[in-house]
This record gives sequence, C-alpha cells and structure tokens, in this order.
Amino acid sequence: MPKIKTHSGAKKRFGLTKSGKVKRARAYKQHRLNNTVKGRPRHRRRLKRYGLVDKSNVKQIMRLIPYK
Repeated sequence: MPKIKTHSGAKKRFGLTKSGKVKRARAYKQHRLNNTVKGRPRHRRRLKRYGLVDKSNVKQIMRLIPYK
C-alpha cells in the first residue's frame, strides 16, 4: 500500500502531545505578541501556551498528519 502524503500546512500548525492529543497555536498570537504595547501581560502569557484541538476536528487533522 502506498504511503500517505503529509499536508505541509498542517505539519507546521499542529503537533501531538505525549498523551496523543492534537495541539495547536492560540488565535491572535502573532498579532498580540509582536506588538508589546497591545494586550495585558496576563493575556499575552496565556497566548504563548498551546491549545488543544476540539475533539470534533481531531480525526480530520490526524488524516493530514499521519506520521507525526
């Protein structure tokens, strides 16, 4: 059976935790963290941490990154 190609955009955006959950970057991260004046420090710290993908989308994303 042939190998499945990994989606190059998805491999840059998603990763896996050690327990197998799919992690993602938080929304508005680049916009808020580049300009140090914008946003409260607490909010900027929260944006640095990764978020988890909703369970309704996990199957679809795992199809895009099969070997990760």
